[in-house]
Amino acid sequence: MPMLLSGEVALEIMMVPAGWKLFLMLLVSAMVSYLLGCFNGAVIVSKYILRDDVRNHGSGNAGLTNFHRTFGGPLTAVVILADVLKAVLAVLLGAWVFGTMGAVLFGKYWAALFCLLGHMFPCMFHFKGGKGILSGGTIAIMIDWRIALVVWGGFLILSILTKYVSLGSLWAGASFPFATWLCYPEPIIVVLGFFIGGLVVWQHRGNIQRLLGGTENKFSLHHKTEGKS
Repeated sequence: MPMLLSGEVALEIMMVPAGWKLFLMLLVSAMVSYLLGCFNGAVIVSKYILRDDVRNHGSGNAGLTNFHRTFGGPLTAVVILADVLKAVLAVLLGAWVFGTMGAVLFGKYWAALFCLLGHMFPCMFHFKGGKGILSGGTIAIMIDWRIALVVWGGFLILSILTKYVSLGSLWAGASFPFATWLCYPEPIIVVLGFFIGGLVVWQHRGNIQRLLGGTENKFSLHHKTEGKS
């Protein structure tokens, strides 16, 4: 009987029009990736473990930099792990779902976009999340080492030399679509790349204003502040 039911289900799936199959694949991968992105480590650790929501401090941003500046300590590693793991799972999911139709690369970018949307605008945390740097950097690594080299290389150089994490972050967001274009000059992939990079840059619009105004705080491994991040 289980074999019969399995066969019936498989037959029903085969009878679904190709357009509906694609729609369902897009919808399911987008929803699951978004929900994965909503698993915000900074909010969960600060709100439910430390009992002090990180969004009530500093810039109000639910990201790694603001968490470290506000709380520091070993729990920062938990935030890092959460942001990395959800990005890895989302990209793997997209690759798996669309791998059946030979569109692994598209699946990675599609899932990555919605994972970042979940991280930045989590529905269970009043759509107030992080800026997507760590998750975005993980996505770059999962997609292509060449893109990751451009994104991470510029990020590290600018952040170390200037001590402005936001400046390195802006490089990461702005360079991602262009690195994508150089590696994969396919219109739909480049468009998704620009959406992903554009989201990161948009989330740092406040940092751009502070950088231009000379009021942006520099990053330190040894001091916690209530400053902007």
